[in-house]
Amino acid sequence: MQLKQIILSNFIGLLFTDFMFANKTILLTGATDGIGLQTAGELAKLNIKLILHGKNPDKGNKIIEKLISETGNTNIHYYNADLSSFKMIEGFTAKINADFNQLDILINNAGIYESNKVILQNGLEKSFMVNYLSSFVLTLQLLPSLKKGKESKIINLSSMVHASNIDFENLNAEKSYSGSDAYSLSKLCNILFTYKLAELLKNDKVSVNALHPGVINTKLLRAGWGPFGNATIEGAKRIMFLVKMSNFVTGKYFENDKQIKSAAISYDKNIQNQLWDYSIKTANKFLQKPIKL
Repeated sequence: MQLKQIILSNFIGLLFTDFMFANKTILLTGATDGIGLQTAGELAKLNIKLILHGKNPDKGNKIIEKLISETGNTNIHYYNADLSSFKMIEGFTAKINADFNQLDILINNAGIYESNKVILQNGLEKSFMVNYLSSFVLTLQLLPSLKKGKESKIINLSSMVHASNIDFENLNAEKSYSGSDAYSLSKLCNILFTYKLAELLKNDKVSVNALHPGVINTKLLRAGWGPFGNATIEGAKRIMFLVKMSNFVTGKYFENDKQIKSAAISYDKNIQNQLWDYSIKTANKFLQKPIKL
């Protein structure tokens, strides 16, 4: 391809991107470290209205200053919330719904790895709460804003190591605990939730998909498996693929920018419904405004 054609192609691509994301509002959780931080930088380049979440306000505000300086995008906002607290999640989502007219893309990226069993004050195991149940509650409380968008997107981060079975009598490590098993369980729950919610929203033009971002050398990976894997830019690319995907696709699981099959159990509608009912019942014990769908 000649140089003029390359320049023209790139110019057209930039125009299409600008048009596609004009006036869009995107919320990214877990944006102050690892894949989330890298993705925040990529999103800021789109010149969108960007909402970043974290649990360290000093770090969050410094990231905003850096992104504004690097990209020139001044429409970047930071919100603080500890996703192990239902009260903080509820306050966070209430602010988002009040502060923004609509939400076009929600990226549930926040996640942890706990080597040792941690039971929170609310009685829930920490990995299950932060990696899954917080995203469940946050997403459902933001649905009014998401439904105002045109073909809005919900992107849930899962993992290739998601579990192949689920024991509803051990969701909170009542019988046993290992860090890797808890992490894998939470990532299966993210996929079960994705498929169930996609079905519920199929007539609302809100897509719901899950993805494995790759084996990325992050603090989380090092805590659970060791110091190896690809750079965070590779994980960000996987997320950005779904962000930029123009055709309406919902209820799918992606690896390496391709739709693939997740574990067989994730397609079991009885399991999806059981987890859904458990999640609603559990969350509503703590929420001031119970979830109703």
